[in-house]
Amino acid sequence: MGHPDFRIRGKIFATLGYPDRSWAMVKLTPEQQRGFLQSEPDAFVPVKGAWGVKGATNVRLSRAREESVHEALTAACGNIPSAKKAKRKS
Repeated sequence: MGHPDFRIRGKIFATLGYPDRSWAMVKLTPEQQRGFLQSEPDAFVPVKGAWGVKGATNVRLSRAREESVHEALTAACGNIPSAKKAKRKS
C-alpha cells in the first residue's frame, strides 16, 4: 500500500503514513475510538467512511501525546484475536 504497516499473524493493527506522512492509523473498536476522540480530539480522528465507523482511527502524530499513541497501539494490538481464538473460528 506504499506505507509501513504493523501486523500480528498477518493482520494489520496499525500503519504509518496514512493518509500522509504526518499521520498514522490504528484499528480500534468503536468504543475504544470514542475514548480517544474524547480525550484528544485534535489528535484522534475517525478514518473516513465505513472503516472509521468500525473503529479505524487516524492519529495526527504532531498533536498526539506519546502516552496516548502507546495506549492506542496497545489497544489495537490487543484487538487481534489470539492464535487459539483464530483457530476456533476456522
